[in-house]
Order: sequence, then C-alpha cells, then structure tokens
Amino acid sequence: MELIKTLNLGLIDYLECLNLQLQLVREIHQTQEPGYLIICSHPPVVTKGLKTSSEDIFDWHGNIVETRRGGRATYHGPSQIIAYPILNLQYPHTKQPRKDVTWLIRSLEQATINTLQEWGLKAHGKTEKENTGVWVGEKKIASIGIAVSHWISYHGLALNVWSDSQAFHGIKPCGYPPSIMTSLEEILGKKPEKTLIESQLINHLQQLLF
Repeated sequence: MELIKTLNLGLIDYLECLNLQLQLVREIHQTQEPGYLIICSHPPVVTKGLKTSSEDIFDWHGNIVETRRGGRATYHGPSQIIAYPILNLQYPHTKQPRKDVTWLIRSLEQATINTLQEWGLKAHGKTEKENTGVWVGEKKIASIGIAVSHWISYHGLALNVWSDSQAFHGIKPCGYPPSIMTSLEEILGKKPEKTLIESQLINHLQQLLF
C-alpha cells in the first residue's frame, strides 16, 4: 500500500495545477497527512523562480508565470514529465529526516537518476550546494525547484523526455544557455514511451520519498 496518493493529471494548464498544489498544501496543513504525488505535463510556459534575473528571459513570446519556487526561469511543456511531491516534511516518514529540504531535493535528483539508469544512461547531480538538477555528461536533462509552506513542499521536477524545438527558446534555463539542455529522445536517438517513463519515475519517487 502506497503511503501517499499519486495523481496522474496528464496535460494540465500550469496555473490550474499550481492552484491544485496550493489547495493540497492547505489540506495537508490541516490534516497533517503524509501527502500526494502529482504527475503531469503542461502546455508551453516559462516559469520564474525566486532567483530569476532580468537576463533570464530575452526572446520568449509565450506565457510567463511568476512562482514562489526556488531557482531561476525555466520552461515547462508537453514534451516533459513533471513531478510535484506535495510532501508533509514533518510527517514521520521512515526514510525522511524531518524538515530537511536538502534531503528532498537530493531525493528528487536520485529518483530521476535511477529512472534514467533503467534506460542505460549514467546520470548525475551537481555537487555544488546551490545547484540542482540532473545531468547526462555535460548536458542537463532535468530541472528541480521547490517551495515550502508550513513545512509542506510543492513544485518539483521536470524531466525532458521528448525533443521539443520550442523548449528553452529565448530563455536562459536556470541561468544556463539553452544549448545546455537535452532530452531522453535526443540522447537515445529514438522517441521513448512516455507512460513507461512515468511509471518508472513514480516507482523510484515512492521508494525514495515515501
């Protein structure tokens, strides 16, 4: 039996999903239940984190949303798998040190690394404390940015699954040049089955987080 409930929402508007996250944060704050895991993707949108600089968005002509998550500007789109753990960081999870945000970020990285390993890829995080995300060689394949309210996490990770010509155009994703970004399709040379990757990622997130 899963400790938390997984909500697979498919393609959903970014703001609609953000409102759902905030609703679940309020619910968990009242009930002190362990949490939820949202899996989804979004129509193309650029989101601004708390550390976004004026140079991060220079030629993007689509929707832009300001958020309370950490990090800088990045892209979300239908080519990605998005995972939002709405996790009660005060709940006595067997694997979780209480109120440890760094543990959550590193666990999101590791779940992504473990998922990519199933596809024969050797991925890694960055050792710098302020740097988050998952890389394959010198290319970044997943971005991570979270927010915490009442010790309940929201926002999460975006894994680039399919090639997407619109992705990261006109922005500096997480402060990097767009050319630093890659996708699983680009690395493999073929289009992988998205639903299979979703199930693998959910499994690794459940194992590490809950």
